[in-house]
Amino acid sequence: MTSEKLWNSNFIKACIGNFLVKFSFTLIVPLLPLYLSETFGAGKDTIGIVLSCYTLMIIFISPFSGYLVDSFPRKVVLLICNFIFFALFAGYIAAGTLTLFAIFRTVHGAPFGTTIVSLNTVAIDVLPSSRRTEGISYFGLSNNVATALGPFAAVFALQAANGNYKILFLFSMMISLVALIVNSTIKVEKRSYRTESSKVISLDRFFLVKGAREALNLICFAFCFGIISTYVAIYGKEELGITKGTGYWFLIFALGLMVSRLTGAQGLKKNKVSANTAEGIVCILIGYLIFAAFRKEWAFFLAPFIIGLGNGHLYPGFQSMFINLALNSQRGTANSSMLTSWEAGVGLGVLMGGILSEHWGYHNAFWVSFAMNIVGTIMFFCISMPHFERNKLR
Repeated sequence: MTSEKLWNSNFIKACIGNFLVKFSFTLIVPLLPLYLSETFGAGKDTIGIVLSCYTLMIIFISPFSGYLVDSFPRKVVLLICNFIFFALFAGYIAAGTLTLFAIFRTVHGAPFGTTIVSLNTVAIDVLPSSRRTEGISYFGLSNNVATALGPFAAVFALQAANGNYKILFLFSMMISLVALIVNSTIKVEKRSYRTESSKVISLDRFFLVKGAREALNLICFAFCFGIISTYVAIYGKEELGITKGTGYWFLIFALGLMVSRLTGAQGLKKNKVSANTAEGIVCILIGYLIFAAFRKEWAFFLAPFIIGLGNGHLYPGFQSMFINLALNSQRGTANSSMLTSWEAGVGLGVLMGGILSEHWGYHNAFWVSFAMNIVGTIMFFCISMPHFERNKLR
């Protein structure tokens, strides 16, 4: 029997569109602490609060995003939210006060969250059913590589702009416009949206209750990533004296992700979701231990590769778990539930990272990340993995 084609044109466009959306957003993430500090004189705890505001918005809007994506034409929802996402970058450029910047940053989380949920669901829709689990892994690669390459490119873009952050914001805005153009070319099959089951408003229409254990578990791992990805640049500059090489941290992280995805996709293709995810979790634990235990330059650049290897297994693994626990009519809800969990963890990490670094220093904040990794690892093997194996639908 001939295998169905994985890389069809619509799936390729979805991957490219997703990469561009995430790239435009993460391009500015690691430099925002420096921007807020240098431009507005914000303290570490204030920076943590401001940067976590957008996450609170994503957490609030994501359950509704899943409902919208499952109840209305997905491409329409995608394009409307992608346009608003693009337009709100102008607010970063116009904001002249810390308060105004915080408002635009917070509001920006709403269209970003819904755009990502829409893209994830559209990508699953255009994948052949026999290649779906494998496809999720490759789609996730576009997501994670963008998350890694965005900060890497930001460091060099800021240097090229002679430290002008507003040029960086404009660059992000233009990339998000390209994403909108690419996403507008994706062809999605028409489907029925107003079924009898969708008329019943229940909690499961907004959050995948069946995946609650996995959601709590994912928050633990996202918490760690929120701390390290947000404060790694300022930590490298202030405590290790690394000023020009910080961008390479994210490039090395991206390399780890790519190696992991290319090797791990075969495991997901064979439906070894739990085993694939477990490998990533153990790898991440080792990476965070190295980063926290050794305040050395070699550890600073070795750890991201190991963490990238782990995340390359973990992220698509958890996404596959959510999708496989959900009915076909709940794909949007499953994706929004995962996004809500991930962003909640990242937001908590950003907030707590700011507070911890203010009072105990960045290094101790990274030890907290390692401790939370241990909690997440224990929870996965004792709770999440057994629950998934008992309740998976596919």
